[in-house]
Order: sequence, then C-alpha cells, then structure tokens
Amino acid sequence: MFEIVICDDDSACLEQTCQLVNDWEAAISTPVSVKTMESGDKLLEYCAKNSPDVILLDIMMPLLNGMDAARELREHNLISKIVFLTTSPEFAIESYDVDASGYLLKPVDREKLYKLLDKCLSAVSKPADSIAVHTTFGYQNVLMHHIEFIEAQNKKVMLALYDGQRLEVIGRLSDYEKLLTVEKGFFKCHRSYIVYMPAVEHFSATELVTKSGTKISISRGLSKSFQDAYFSYMFKE
Repeated sequence: MFEIVICDDDSACLEQTCQLVNDWEAAISTPVSVKTMESGDKLLEYCAKNSPDVILLDIMMPLLNGMDAARELREHNLISKIVFLTTSPEFAIESYDVDASGYLLKPVDREKLYKLLDKCLSAVSKPADSIAVHTTFGYQNVLMHHIEFIEAQNKKVMLALYDGQRLEVIGRLSDYEKLLTVEKGFFKCHRSYIVYMPAVEHFSATELVTKSGTKISISRGLSKSFQDAYFSYMFKE
C-alpha cells in the first residue's frame, strides 16, 4: 500500500491537505494509507520505525521546523519522497539540500499537488536503478541512490555508500562511468572520482563536499560542466 504522511502544526491546513489526498486516492487505482501528525518530533518518532512513501511536510512549525526534521530524516538514510508545503518561498533553494521532490506554496493548489503525487507514485512503483558490483566475496546488487561517490585507488575501485559502508570492487573507474551517467545523477568530477550529485552538500569552483563530509576535488576545466550538470539534474523537476 502507498503510504503518505502529512505533518503540519496547523490543524485546518492538515485537514485540508488530508482531504486533497483522499480525493486524489479516489481518482487513482492504488490504495493509499494516510497518516497525520502535528509536529516534527512526532514525524521523527514515526519514521524511526516506519518508511512512508511520501511525506507532505510543513516547514514553519514551532520547536523542530520541517526543514530541520527533513535533514535529520536524511541523516538517518530515510529515502521517502519529501514534498514541502509552506506559506513562504524563502526555503525553496534549501529544499534541494534534502533531495526534496517538491515545494508547494499554501494554500496548496490541487492540480500541482496531484501532479507531484503522481510522480512520486510512479517513482515508487518503478523498480529502483541498481548495479551489480563484483567484490572479492562475489557479486552484490547496489542501489544507485545508495551510492555517495566512487573512488579509484591505485588499481582498486571503492564505492562509498550513504550508510558509511565502503565496498572494494573489481574493475576500473571507467567501467562504472559507463553505467553511472549524468542522466542518472552521476558526474565524473576528477580522474579518480565519480560523485552522485544529490549526495553533494555544497561545492565551489575547485572542490565539493558530500553529505558525509568527504572533500573531493573538482578538476580544472570541469567546474563549469559540473555546475551546469548539477543544477540541471537537481532542478529538473
């Protein structure tokens, strides 16, 4: 069942959004489970034991606001689709730091919400892209969105995953460059590194820093290409 969590401290907005989601469910062929909560703390508590498909999240909440709650969820590797609902556009750029799937201003436009929910449902229904990597222990399937970056180390290749795991794999960096393309969110920013763009916390003309805090150099001459690829991919929605 497709699960949607709505988190908003404004009870009237919470009820309105819930009604919109219920109307959306009536128009599609997929059963939807809807849960509501009124604080970021309650959301974190729920997601510590559950992984909803979509979180419709208000930003302007007391104590723990929606943006900080989203950051904490991502730090714990929650891969739920997050759609922000807010009265202010000021956090729109910041929302990409937590790989948000959408950003809607209140009062929520019905058609815009339904369009985003349709995309989220389609993405969840579609099998996640993965690659089979050859390790010294055999072959292992790795989801692409679990990869933070890939590093060539002498004659070895190391996959750095979001959960902190490091996989030493057999092959060359060029083998993975053919699989992990820009269209899938990856960019070879240095002769020794391929980085997953949604895993980038921030970057300059010469260096990027991943969400785990790893610093990776950007080769001279690739700065503009990386910047163009990053914004094109991250803002494609």
